[in-house]
Amino acid sequence: MSEIQSRPLYLASSADKPDHGVQHLAIIMDGNHRWAKARHLPKAAGHRAGARNVAPLAEACADAGITCLTLFAFSTENWARPRREVSLLMDLMRGMLENDVDQLHERGVRLSVIGDRSRFSPDLQGHMERAEALTRHNTAMCLNIAANFGGRWDILQAARQLARDVASGRLDSVALESMDEAVFSRYLSLGDVPPPDLCIRTGGDQRISNFLLWDFAYTEFYFTDVFFPDFDDVQLQRALASFTERQRRFGRRP
Repeated sequence: MSEIQSRPLYLASSADKPDHGVQHLAIIMDGNHRWAKARHLPKAAGHRAGARNVAPLAEACADAGITCLTLFAFSTENWARPRREVSLLMDLMRGMLENDVDQLHERGVRLSVIGDRSRFSPDLQGHMERAEALTRHNTAMCLNIAANFGGRWDILQAARQLARDVASGRLDSVALESMDEAVFSRYLSLGDVPPPDLCIRTGGDQRISNFLLWDFAYTEFYFTDVFFPDFDDVQLQRALASFTERQRRFGRRP
């Protein structure tokens, strides 16, 4: 089989598992524009406020015992936004990779960027590679930044890689016929990382917006009207408390 994407599993031991039960948390960071509008500020101010909230929120997740955090930062559809806004978002991503990675590294956070990087500028791709190299051996928590990411793209690129492996002979007919969901998942961007237990969407909208379509099969969802720049540790604890009240049956009878 080809060198399909494989990441270390960040699973807490039974003694270390947090009371809330969330090991992998996904967040759709929404509401930056409306946060700024409510304060009579330019749209750019909202995006900057949202970017400033990423590192503190990641640290709050680490303090809460979450072992993997996946943030939806920039979707494949976001390129359709006005050019000036896209340029600002690229600058903010660059700034986060330049200024916040050392702090995250000190906390033992391993950073990975998932998505199609080919459309990003060479210097931004370089920042991504350097951040990943710096934090590669950290094990306290994994932080996945989904950038130029789409759930449909993720499944499509996995299918393309699978087809290439079959065509090249790296995957024979016996392996193909016996392939199960766990093996196919390794072709996806999250690789061996367990799927999210909980997905939080800030900003009031209640939709997936082409995020982790395969991985969300049995993920619980928490929607809040709080805009992402205001989503802090208190809001995080409310979301985690909501999760503890749910019964996850995975299709089975209670």
